[in-house]
Amino acid sequence: MKNRILDRFREPSTWRGLVMLLTSFGVTLSPDAMESIVAAGTGLAGLIGMITKDSVQ
Repeated sequence: MKNRILDRFREPSTWRGLVMLLTSFGVTLSPDAMESIVAAGTGLAGLIGMITKDSVQ
């Protein structure tokens, strides 16, 4: 089970999903703060996609 979880954390999609999940918690803040959080989260998800290697299976 531990290896399965660790394998998932090595996948770029897991990191992008985690960033998007954490970004979604910004909806309870002011509109200005929410826009900043969404922009930062989207940018971070894009950066993760750029710097991580896609696995070929």
